[in-house]
Amino acid sequence: MYFFVIGLLVGALTVFLFYYRARRELSRVDEERQIVSQETQIVVEFMHHMAEAMADNPRRESLYQRIVHASILCTGALSACIFERTADGLMRGAAVEGLFPPHRPLADSGRAKITSRAKFIEQVLKAETFPMGEGVVGRVAQTGRGELIPDAKADPRIVRHDDPALEVRSIIAVPVTFGDRFFGVLAVTNPAGSHPFSETDFSLVQSLAEQAALALHNADSINFQIEKKQLDLDLSLASSIQQMLLPRGAPRIAGFDIDTRYSPAQKVGGDFFDLFVLSETKLGVAVGDVSGKGVSASLLMAICRTNLRQIAPRFESPARVLVELNHVLGEDIQQGLYVTMVFAIIDTEYNEVTFARAGHELPFFARTDRADGRFRGEFAGSEGMPIGMVEEEFFAEIIKDQRGPLMRGESLVLYTDGITEMPNETGKEFSGARLADAIRASYARSAKDINDYILESVTQFAGEAKQRDDYTLVTIKRT
Repeated sequence: MYFFVIGLLVGALTVFLFYYRARRELSRVDEERQIVSQETQIVVEFMHHMAEAMADNPRRESLYQRIVHASILCTGALSACIFERTADGLMRGAAVEGLFPPHRPLADSGRAKITSRAKFIEQVLKAETFPMGEGVVGRVAQTGRGELIPDAKADPRIVRHDDPALEVRSIIAVPVTFGDRFFGVLAVTNPAGSHPFSETDFSLVQSLAEQAALALHNADSINFQIEKKQLDLDLSLASSIQQMLLPRGAPRIAGFDIDTRYSPAQKVGGDFFDLFVLSETKLGVAVGDVSGKGVSASLLMAICRTNLRQIAPRFESPARVLVELNHVLGEDIQQGLYVTMVFAIIDTEYNEVTFARAGHELPFFARTDRADGRFRGEFAGSEGMPIGMVEEEFFAEIIKDQRGPLMRGESLVLYTDGITEMPNETGKEFSGARLADAIRASYARSAKDINDYILESVTQFAGEAKQRDDYTLVTIKRT
């Protein structure tokens, strides 16, 4: 009977201990669940703050400030600061809230000029720089690993300030990174109350830093898209203006068949062409190429064409026209930019072409031999330097007029290097020789058919290679 009672007591004690341990384990699990739930709620609230910031499309500095403000609200810290890396690889405070202790001891100079102590601290943090690896923040930036320092007083890396309000009791510093991109370091100091930061706080701040990095990445992406859309709008407007400046069609002149083609490599280009009547018997034709591509080239193209239209009617010599154009554009052309051009005057009364070449591609004359009627094509050369490249005196001295006949059935082909330098998939260029072959194969056709055949030959040669330069093609055939 005695042993029976003892057995019952032992059994009851075992059941009680098991129940007690189970209750304690359940209590611990429930406490951890509550902590996780609270941390999740804090992160959600932080994400809400960041979403509100993104809706306002803030600048980077403003978004930094929202991050440190939300960090204080979510963690209960007394101060927070986000440090960014400068262009020269140093760390610097980008945004601060509260009396966040400066990275280095404060100097007394200038303190009296600051009415607000918090403003003074903010000024110091944004002004001072320090290398990666220095101090807690520098170490986190260098290693990419966050640090929790519950007792900051015992850490030699923590700066001791004379001002008691700047005393660091506990600190957390974590990297703000998205993928391989490093935005900076988020640091919070001194939790409200007497307890130091815990591992739970550290995990929370790391989560906040991850969300902050995501917000910064998204903000950059949004700003990039906005800037891209604005740039696309500007380019579309510039392209529309450029198309307005180019001739919509060739002037109708009895006895001439004219066809023009123009294709920019980008939305706006640096190639241009123009055809305009100088008199009842004379037609002015210009094809030019501004060095470079894009908006700057298109603006110079517009200026060049406008001045050419004003200058050309005043002179009978194409070389004299280009000399005057070079003089007028001298002050407008930025260093490193220049314009190549060929300008021709076609005299319908005498069936003659006079042209001058300012460093441009050689004009091609498609002729027939008067004796046997066979094709005789040639590139016609003349001296000249690009507009805006050399001194006016040297430009005027070297540029010369060149004359040649243009009889019935013969053609003049003007083009830019976007045709002859069009590459194929192996990097080989179309070349002047292939251009001559294409003209030889089609010279008996109309101006439109000649251009169609040339461009078809260029396309077949290029294959899958992308157009890398603007091209212009103008064919004038005497009928």
